[in-house]
Amino acid sequence: MKIGYARVSTDDQTLDIQRAILNQNGCEKIFEEKLSGVGPDRPELCRMLDSLKEGDIVIVSSLDRLARSTRVLLETIDKIGASGAKFTSLSEPWANTDSPAGKMIMTVIAGIAEFEADLIRSRTSAGRAAARNKGVIFGRPKKLSAKNKKLAMRLLKEGSSVRDVAETFGVHTSTIYRMLNS
Repeated sequence: MKIGYARVSTDDQTLDIQRAILNQNGCEKIFEEKLSGVGPDRPELCRMLDSLKEGDIVIVSSLDRLARSTRVLLETIDKIGASGAKFTSLSEPWANTDSPAGKMIMTVIAGIAEFEADLIRSRTSAGRAAARNKGVIFGRPKKLSAKNKKLAMRLLKEGSSVRDVAETFGVHTSTIYRMLNS
């Protein structure tokens, strides 16, 4: 079955042109939505992906209707392929997964995207290491300083309740319990 996907970013925009193009290209069902294409969390896109069967062909008028980022585009095309369906972009025939050339190009693009993600992870890791070497502390700030922890422990040993100690330092009781269990 040929399945169309049409998307515009705002309620002010119309889906009429995309709908007409998809109908002209034989789409038997068209999933439509008016949402940003930046992320993958789009209800109609998810419904479409969930409904795909072996042999279906997903058709879009152009790649930017399916996704606005390379990562989301590749993830979506991967989900289409995993269901046994094919993908066709009417404006970018080089991206069609129903031809050997299209499969190759999408594989190369996916490889480049993976390479870029690896580079970003590597740079991030190097940046964190450099920051740690300069004394930067990552994570949430501690609720209690070492001095206040000692004082809190002393109060507890002297018989104060966890609740009283938590109120004294302006923290939640779970903070005191975590301190006791660490």
